[in-house]
Amino acid sequence: MDLLICNFITTLNLFKSGGFIIIMNVGIDPMTMELILRLLASVALGAIVGLEREITRKPAGLRTHALVCMGACLFTIASFYMVPIGSPNLNTDCARIAAGIVTGIGFIGAGSVIATKGHVSGITTAASLWIVAAIGLMIGMGNYVLSLTAAFLSFVILKIGKVERELEDDLGIKPEKKKATKKKRKRRKK
Repeated sequence: MDLLICNFITTLNLFKSGGFIIIMNVGIDPMTMELILRLLASVALGAIVGLEREITRKPAGLRTHALVCMGACLFTIASFYMVPIGSPNLNTDCARIAAGIVTGIGFIGAGSVIATKGHVSGITTAASLWIVAAIGLMIGMGNYVLSLTAAFLSFVILKIGKVERELEDDLGIKPEKKKATKKKRKRRKK
């Protein structure tokens, strides 16, 4: 055999009511196991960042962040590892998929930003989706340490917002409100 295969036993409960269990040998090579580990790591790190968004009840929460991170990881894996060596298509530029991830996340992030009457909300959520995509991209490339560090820093930075709001409350600082323009004052009088 030219490929080292790791065999392990997997049990699948297909029919819970009858207690029927199928045991099968699944051969997975070490490279596939590594790619599966990358996917699992991307879901975990995306969920860590998404947890903070979920706790603060933002529109994009735990599941969204985990899915964005896993999607970015999967696209990266596809761009680097799914083109067979010696293939005539090997001259493709793998960085194009990374650029596509950034562009796609830009559209998703833009959808989370809402601007109404001079007030803009959702920018932090858009930024967190953007960083989660970058984390997924780095995990897809196999850089676990940088990805873990970025996820930790992102979580801490997002938590700073809560500390910032509590500090403003304790000090009695109110966020600045914009003064009404002449046109708005005229509308109010009518």
